[in-house]
Amino acid sequence: MKKIMMIGYGAMAKEVLARLPEGVEAAWIVAREKYHAEIHQAFAGRVQALTHPEQCRERPDLVLECASQQAVAEFGEAIVKRGWRLAVISTGALADAALQLRLQQACVRFDGRLIVLSGAVAGMDGLASAREGGLESVTYQSSKSPASWRGSMAEKLIDLNAVSEARVFFEGSAREAAQLFPANANVAATIALHGLGMDATRVRLQVDPHTQRNTHRLQVRGQFGEFQIELCGNPLASNPKTSTLAALSAVQACRSLVDGGFIA
Repeated sequence: MKKIMMIGYGAMAKEVLARLPEGVEAAWIVAREKYHAEIHQAFAGRVQALTHPEQCRERPDLVLECASQQAVAEFGEAIVKRGWRLAVISTGALADAALQLRLQQACVRFDGRLIVLSGAVAGMDGLASAREGGLESVTYQSSKSPASWRGSMAEKLIDLNAVSEARVFFEGSAREAAQLFPANANVAATIALHGLGMDATRVRLQVDPHTQRNTHRLQVRGQFGEFQIELCGNPLASNPKTSTLAALSAVQACRSLVDGGFIA
């Protein structure tokens, strides 16, 4: 039986925990103390609730972050310094160049592993391959419903209550998008990490009052040629800011532990 450590106990983490493949079990969940009693009850005491990964005295087969950019910043370095594998869904945390460098250096020094999950987007293998031959431009556009943008910086850039048609309210780099919209723009960071980097990857964020889905459009050009990808994903019912496909990418990483698949 493969044992994972989950970082977080919000909507996405619960979705992943409910879908863990046979042969994989959660042995530890790192969450705020106020959730510990709920975790103990939900798993009948079979899962240890922690406030920090360093409280774990064993070695997880995989540490899975499904919490927030803040959690990556708070726990990431300690995890890879133990030589553990850390799979990250909140890739926007790596828009902090200093944090990214510290994590990379810690992985080299302590033989840890930082795995960037594909999250809510597809085609990252092709994008990374295209980078080897020389990329010329990578542009990403995210389009979501007003509900998906509530509670974010979007509320200061556009009136979400009054918008009557699809409107782009932000254009900038992936680094800017990931830092300004930490709960909404992890896809931008994921694309940047596989492609041209945080500053050269162009991002447009759009609100569309006529949709309930999260649409991701990717346009890539380079010496290899060009490709376009469009995904229309359903958000989690429990959290409209989160894509169902993002949760499934974390589940797939867990499945790779038992079926011999490749974890990027």
